Amino acid sequence: MGVVNVTPDSFSEPGRYVDAAAAIAHGRALTAAGADILDVGGEATNPRATAVSAAVELARVMPVIEGLVATGAVVSIDTTKAVVAAAALAAGAHIVNDVSGGRFDPDIFEVTAAGGGAYVCGHLRAASLATVFIDEAAVSWREIADELGARLAAMPAALRQRTVVDPGLGFGKGDHHANALLCAHAGDLARDLGRPVLVGPSRKRFITRLLGAMTTTTPAAAAMALDAGSVGACLAAVAAGAHVVRIHDVSLLRPALAVYTEIDRARSP
Repeated sequence: MGVVNVTPDSFSEPGRYVDAAAAIAHGRALTAAGADILDVGGEATNPRATAVSAAVELARVMPVIEGLVATGAVVSIDTTKAVVAAAALAAGAHIVNDVSGGRFDPDIFEVTAAGGGAYVCGHLRAASLATVFIDEAAVSWREIADELGARLAAMPAALRQRTVVDPGLGFGKGDHHANALLCAHAGDLARDLGRPVLVGPSRKRFITRLLGAMTTTTPAAAAMALDAGSVGACLAAVAAGAHVVRIHDVSLLRPALAVYTEIDRARSP
């Protein structure tokens, strides 16, 4: 899953793709690099971001979704709002990626079910984006499994069968070790819930902290290290049993994933 941030205040690439044409070109480049899904988002979810209205979010994402759907891409809408999800699905998006797991807008379940889309049920403990990062605390994969299980039970049965779960790396999950453990237990989460798992470690704060002193060189070297570290986290998650990985630099991950897959296949009995 390649990331297409159509926001001026994302923690990564802020403002770089706010122009629809630039965002569509970026999405096409991600597809050419090997992305299977393009995740389009119009509201940043980092600790410094400002919440936006549905109208603003729609104005940002709809031209991009329409443009990417026209290219034949499999498009995901990264939103917590039911009205945005409905418009995206009507425009041809295939997936609703909701980091709140329906906590911010419970109507998103019915909207996605009615629109025939797949659903990514993210995990966090908050009632709004403004409160997600107030109380950072380590959360075990078993706790996440229990809480995501409750979200799955609240969905229409038909949607439940089209749902992928996401442990929500970085969303109030505590220190870097706690987030690393969630990558390591991706397969356990999938087995416990009986659903595929998406893991999104790309350029998260915990990667920077795991790298430590390696990111204190030049800005360019720090950015390169962060993307390389993100690839490492993705490969570890796949090795642990993740089914989908969400990343900004698809061109860096795809060859690493191809080599990992071949080596993993070679050692299988």
